[in-house]
Amino acid sequence: MDNEEPEEDSFELYKLRKILQDLEKKKGYHTELISLYIPPDKRISDVINYLKQEYGQASNIKSKTTRKNVMDCIVTIQKRLGMIKKPPETGMVIFCGAIPQMGPGTEKIELYPIVPPPGRKINTYKYHCASEFYLEPLKDLLTEKATFGIVAMDRSGATIATIKGNELNVIEKITSGIQGKHRAGGQSQRRFERLIEQQAHEFFQRLGEHMNKIFLPLIEEGKLEGIIIGGAGPTKDYFAKSDFFDYRIRDKLLLVVDTGYSDITGIREIIEKSEGYLKKLRYTKEKKLVQKFLGHLARDTGLVTYGEKEVRKALEQSAVDILLLSENLSKLRVLIRCPNCKYSIEKTLPPQELDALEQEIAGKSCPECDSSLLTIDSVVDIIEELGELAKSTGARVEIISPDTEEGAQLWNGFGGIAAILRYSLQD
Repeated sequence: MDNEEPEEDSFELYKLRKILQDLEKKKGYHTELISLYIPPDKRISDVINYLKQEYGQASNIKSKTTRKNVMDCIVTIQKRLGMIKKPPETGMVIFCGAIPQMGPGTEKIELYPIVPPPGRKINTYKYHCASEFYLEPLKDLLTEKATFGIVAMDRSGATIATIKGNELNVIEKITSGIQGKHRAGGQSQRRFERLIEQQAHEFFQRLGEHMNKIFLPLIEEGKLEGIIIGGAGPTKDYFAKSDFFDYRIRDKLLLVVDTGYSDITGIREIIEKSEGYLKKLRYTKEKKLVQKFLGHLARDTGLVTYGEKEVRKALEQSAVDILLLSENLSKLRVLIRCPNCKYSIEKTLPPQELDALEQEIAGKSCPECDSSLLTIDSVVDIIEELGELAKSTGARVEIISPDTEEGAQLWNGFGGIAAILRYSLQD
């Protein structure tokens, strides 16, 4: 059991993606942004000693401003490292830089310590100083590595797809060109059957060539975990055992399953029937989560709710077991507060409406004390706000991609906010 990989936390991965997007926008004027990658087996004392050497090197920088900023950043990182005894189990990354606030001379030292979530580990030690943060290793951690090839086929045609994480990508659809059972007039039964078999052979050859073209590059790059073929009747079994495709693809063949279709419906049916092999894929997990929500809803168990207002109410009562949030949610939770009294109010709005709200508040008085000090106290991404609220009550947070069929249903049908409850809130 100790060797089992920890279950990935989609909420923590979402927050990591979000902070990477923010860090990507931060630029310095010179080499004043430091990126420090520390693997879990690296001794903190060794890192601090290395930084002392870098501090000495930085004293030789010709530009007085750049020299001061780099040295201040190194000291800031040393202080942060002095607060810990050893790196976390997944390692850590520290970004620290002199970020201009308005223009030259307005630089401010900003520090961003990041601990990757379980299952995503820092493997290399690196110190990097440039005019922007070095983010590639962290971005690489967020990239799903395991790709599976899916082929749905019968004598009418085939569909070739890949699935990686929660991303299902239909790459090619092929029609067979095989004639139906009704032969043309004047043809003998035997001649017609030979024609059919020749057309089938040509179709299988074409399908094998397409599979080679699509899957062999992935195999050569070490990205293809396995291939699953599905179809109706004996056709798929015959094809799976044939020499129509490269032996390296056959070596990757995990499973042959029965399906009734050779189109996207067949692809999805193959995925459903192959969950034992695909269980690590985010796609499979998201599908099950949304189906569980829909199942409760259909049976009217009272154990689900949806919509921001209803879900927030359930969270505040600690009634949520699993919170489902669509990645498509692009809204802000804004706290408006009066520092003169205890008045405060929260609003949810799209990012593009924030400027208009700021202008509106600037011309408003506090409804309680009539002061003109009403201000926006905080602005938070709604996924992070609801997610942190859920975590504080012990609920599980799952971020659902809108790219899957179930994810699209969560977004389009339920506004992207739903919850599976621990107990019914119905009266």
